[in-house]
Amino acid sequence: MKRVIIILIIAGTVLTEVVEGQDKSWTLGDCVTYAVENNIDLRRQKLQTETSEVNLLKSKLDLLPSLNFGSDAQLGFGRSIDPVTNLITFEQNFSNSYYLNSSIEIFNGLANVNTVAANKLMMKSGLENEKVARNQLILDITGQYFQSLYAKGVERASRFQLDLSERQLFRIKRMVETGKEAVSKQYEMESRVSTDRLNYTVAQNNTNQALTTLKQMLQLEAGSQFDIVQPELDTVVVSTPAYDTDSVFSIASQVLPRLRAIEYELEASKKQFSAAKGYLLPSIEIGGRIYTGYYQVLNEGAPTQDSFSDQLRNNNSQAIYLSLAIPIFNNYVTGKNVKLARIRMNDTELKLELEKNNLYSEVENACLDFNRGIDEHAAAVANLAFNKKSFTAVEKKFESGLVDVTDYSAAHVTLFRAETEALRTKLQVMFRKLTIQFITTGDYEYILSN
Repeated sequence: MKRVIIILIIAGTVLTEVVEGQDKSWTLGDCVTYAVENNIDLRRQKLQTETSEVNLLKSKLDLLPSLNFGSDAQLGFGRSIDPVTNLITFEQNFSNSYYLNSSIEIFNGLANVNTVAANKLMMKSGLENEKVARNQLILDITGQYFQSLYAKGVERASRFQLDLSERQLFRIKRMVETGKEAVSKQYEMESRVSTDRLNYTVAQNNTNQALTTLKQMLQLEAGSQFDIVQPELDTVVVSTPAYDTDSVFSIASQVLPRLRAIEYELEASKKQFSAAKGYLLPSIEIGGRIYTGYYQVLNEGAPTQDSFSDQLRNNNSQAIYLSLAIPIFNNYVTGKNVKLARIRMNDTELKLELEKNNLYSEVENACLDFNRGIDEHAAAVANLAFNKKSFTAVEKKFESGLVDVTDYSAAHVTLFRAETEALRTKLQVMFRKLTIQFITTGDYEYILSN
């Protein structure tokens, strides 16, 4: 009985922790950290880097001598060669040989050396590509997080507008019951409430969609609950630092991995081109070989022969050799590889130039968007302040019967649009500022601390 109670207590504790974990609201830092540690695409990118490491190891080992051991056994019938006397024999015989061979290529136009250098650079490029994929994932997660914040803000504003309409409808119903207002005004207000309820439902669905998209980007398990922390945006002060495109690009080109990855790739392609040209030159190989064997005639009446160990010792032979191979014609294989290596090198140069242009364009657009966003946010804040005052005045007139439901609804809608626009521009400025600071640091730790 005690064991059952203990098991139930443990199970209850575990279930409580699971529920608490599911009910947790995620901050932006939580989302980024989880994505960096668990994203499948990033893990696959790491496997690509591991492949580059294996290629590098293989190219290094190609510089070492080869060593091979072999053995064969043969049962001879009819005409054969006696390996002891080198005479033709028709005796049934058994032969067994062993050999050890080693060789090393001492020159091949430095092809192997350049291949090692190229693979080392490709491994470095792979490490930078990991960072590129990570940074893109972080920006995507951050952008969707702010989109979710905006959706939740619109939902909250829609709920507030619905509450205002329901409060006015309740007041009008009481006035209709006392004969102070016409029933038609109640119907008009009910229409306003119905519209606001529809807007609130749509806002809820948009919030759910935004959160679902973010959850899918995080690749959370199916069925897990997910929500994000709703910060107090009213207390967030939007600063207005000055960003110069050339200054930001100068820093970004040094700290971001996207250019370094292609630069390493370009250096690797140059080494690969040199390696391909190396195969046009003669190659020199040096090696050595040790051989021994055993031979026995199997027919009856055969003369007594030396033992197995004696023959292995007596038949031992050694040799060293030096070989020179001069490429003359190989079906244009080497020439084709040289041309392809040159094409890859030229293509990588153009790729680097194009990436620099793309980065400059992105930096320029980011700075322009931020500066434009600052102006839009300032105008949206001023517009919201004006519409709040205007709506307060219209609401008082509406309650006094000086304006009808149509005017009240128009002011109501205008205020809602002003609130959502102020929220949109504020979140937009915050995201753009975060993006520029991420570009100029190349470090996502800044996002985690903000």
